[in-house]
Amino acid sequence: MFVDSHCHLDFPELVVQLPDILKKMQDNRVSHALCVSVNLPDWPGLIDIVEQHSPLWASVGVHPDYEDTVEPDVQCLVEQSRHPKVVAIGETGLDYFRLKGDLTWQRDRFRTHIRAARQAGLPLIIHTRASSEDTIALMREERAEEAGGVMHCFTESWEVACHAMEMGFYISFSGIVTFKSAKDLQEVARRMPLDRILIETDAPYLSPVPFRGQLNDPSKVIHVAEMLAQLRGVSLSAIEEASTNNFFRLFSKLSA
Repeated sequence: MFVDSHCHLDFPELVVQLPDILKKMQDNRVSHALCVSVNLPDWPGLIDIVEQHSPLWASVGVHPDYEDTVEPDVQCLVEQSRHPKVVAIGETGLDYFRLKGDLTWQRDRFRTHIRAARQAGLPLIIHTRASSEDTIALMREERAEEAGGVMHCFTESWEVACHAMEMGFYISFSGIVTFKSAKDLQEVARRMPLDRILIETDAPYLSPVPFRGQLNDPSKVIHVAEMLAQLRGVSLSAIEEASTNNFFRLFSKLSA
């Protein structure tokens, strides 16, 4: 079975198709999907969805791109993380690509999430874009290795991957790794230790080849796995087994 380690099934364009998506997941041997939180106002709706469907699980957190939204504090995140279907804190991190100017608030929010993850004993889901140096530095300052987690939708260099892995983090590949233009990322995927790889869709975004430009959903995560197998010269079953085992090792609350 395959697992989608990062998607957004509560987003409007997917939630209306949820019965069909769950059927396609089953048909494509995708046993679990982690539905990742991006803000607190929408979090109750996300929890309502995952409570109704056993293959779906959740995180709690506020995305770094959400500037004008309810700001989390450590206590709030820790309390919400006690929900039985919440297995991670995030997504959190830094994004200097979409937002400019004084982003101190973004770094403060990232610190809050790391502290909450350490206190809750749950892994972090980290988003980083055009900010890898500050992301790694802040992770070290706040002792993110005590929580562990995943660098989701990874598009950074091998050096950044190594820094993250030194802190016990996994590296997750999305449909971007299937794009012809993603040569540098494909080289990172070739070099990754098999026991540190996760796969994801980031649905509804980033549909893999041959569905690029279409709406994404967890059933398509197999195409990410196929590309990793091709790049590494191994069987699809090897990627399937490793990525699924890694998922349950990291998000250990699922099997508790």
